[in-house]
Amino acid sequence: MRVVTEAQLREQLRCPVAGAQVVVPAGARLSPSAADFVAQWQLVVVDDQPPARPEGAHQGWDTPSVFPVQPVHHPRCTTCGGEVTQKPSSLTQLDDDHFALKTHPRIELRGKLDSLHAMVLLVQRIALDSDAPRTEAGLGTLAAYCRELLSAEYHERPCGELSLGEVSEAEMHRATHDPLSALGLEHLTIDSGEPVLQHWLNVLRTQCRELEIAAMHTFGEPPPPYGAAICHGLNRLSSAFYFIALHLKAGRR
Repeated sequence: MRVVTEAQLREQLRCPVAGAQVVVPAGARLSPSAADFVAQWQLVVVDDQPPARPEGAHQGWDTPSVFPVQPVHHPRCTTCGGEVTQKPSSLTQLDDDHFALKTHPRIELRGKLDSLHAMVLLVQRIALDSDAPRTEAGLGTLAAYCRELLSAEYHERPCGELSLGEVSEAEMHRATHDPLSALGLEHLTIDSGEPVLQHWLNVLRTQCRELEIAAMHTFGEPPPPYGAAICHGLNRLSSAFYFIALHLKAGRR
């Protein structure tokens, strides 16, 4: 049986806060010092094993945008550990319990995710103006998934599985690796003869690829469970942009 030490719990929390949540592997037990640490700070211990969900389930993420951050207390600075009652311009909120410098790797990653989300919304508008309702609807779902990734990073939880309408993550992955069998198309080769909307979809795919690599650098190796899920989600999101591009090429606008 795996044993979780006090040092491992402290590494998760950085600066302990009463009532904070710590994640331990399913079935693991706490060392005596870790158990004392949990009791001292009244920590909430949760398993890192996510609940089972059917393949392709949206898990409620495909919804209109809402502002998610509603802290109920003063977060602490990740640098000095002190409570932040008046936020300086050099800090921003890392999670419900902590502020961090804006150069923190997770804040930099969050900014890149935010930029991708903004670009997806822009291309969704271009699809609307291009009379491509199927593409527009698909991009609306992928914009919602960008928000899901942002929420998962902020709350340090595994992100939901990506799906596009009735098409599951696994089905998209297969189609983008063998479009000839799935859609009757060869792999796309983008050139100047393609419509502008197709070029924008290609930009989204490439930007998401770069973002996946940035996420891998941010979370390190091995990544925490939520970080691994986000990296996987970004990998599948880039496939989803290509999936939509293939359908556009096939005339399914």
